[in-house]
Amino acid sequence: MPTPLQEDAVRYVALGDSYTIGTSVAEADRFPNQLAARIADLELVGNPAVNGYTSRDLIEEELPVLAAMRPELVTLLVGVNDVVQGVPERQYAANVTLILAELLTLLPAERIVCVATPDYTVTPQGAAYGDPEQQRAAIRRVNEVLGEACASRGIPFVPEIFEISREAVDDPSLVADDGLHPSGAQYARWVEVIAPVVEEALGTSPATLPDG
Repeated sequence: MPTPLQEDAVRYVALGDSYTIGTSVAEADRFPNQLAARIADLELVGNPAVNGYTSRDLIEEELPVLAAMRPELVTLLVGVNDVVQGVPERQYAANVTLILAELLTLLPAERIVCVATPDYTVTPQGAAYGDPEQQRAAIRRVNEVLGEACASRGIPFVPEIFEISREAVDDPSLVADDGLHPSGAQYARWVEVIAPVVEEALGTSPATLPDG
């Protein structure tokens, strides 16, 4: 559970799927928890992410509860289950458009940090979810779609996650015990590249929040 809110802390909510809820790792090892532990001004007040969620699931189940959490910074990572379930790229892109539009009603663009989907195909269990080459290409494409959507809206995007995840080919310590998801050690590597982006975002004033 999130710790009690510190005075003057920035309220942080993490949206996403198994990579955000940290399937197969301890709560403290999840990347949102490690991120909040690293950045003193950040307080994780919500993580409604669910293993297996697609972008549509996020729209239907996570966005409706977001406003009540009064977020001042949000991270978004979603796409892998769209790939696994064969969601058409056009539909994923439409869902991303809707998600970002909703987030922009609550936060300035600089306070929304989108994170690339990792490459699960290099893990011991990766091949169980489809042809690795095809799946890898599809993951690259959802990352491109999300990255392009962010760029056009001035929203920060962290693309390095994909390449970090591929280091699991030579380093099994980067994979959780389930043989599929990132380990706490890999999430620590993620935080190394996400944290500077968030720290820059925290330099923006909440006074720039959109009207309404």
